[in-house]
Amino acid sequence: MAFILLGTVSPACAGEAEVVDARARQSTDGSWRFEVTVSHADTGWDHYADLWEVLAPDGRVLGRRVLAHPHVNEQPFTRSLAGVAIPEGLDRVEIRVRDTVHGWGERRYLLNLP
Repeated sequence: MAFILLGTVSPACAGEAEVVDARARQSTDGSWRFEVTVSHADTGWDHYADLWEVLAPDGRVLGRRVLAHPHVNEQPFTRSLAGVAIPEGLDRVEIRVRDTVHGWGERRYLLNLP
């Protein structure tokens, strides 16, 4: 299956979390599993990447993965989310990540679905 980063956007501000890779695979039941790699200079409980979301191009949230703890010594790190329902006909999603200090990062990772 091919996974393509569609484009680039302006560099993220220092300290913001960033999605650096993502993959998606459709399950036999029709739902999707996402594996998302996040990079962030987590410093501990006061500043860490705490959530990523899969969005439709119109901004609807299709799935969200809570990151329950800091990853100070594990960078970048990959976490998965299964059971995401993607509306029929949708062939692209956006993934964004949030951290506890800066909120949502400016960059969104664009992913074509196979």
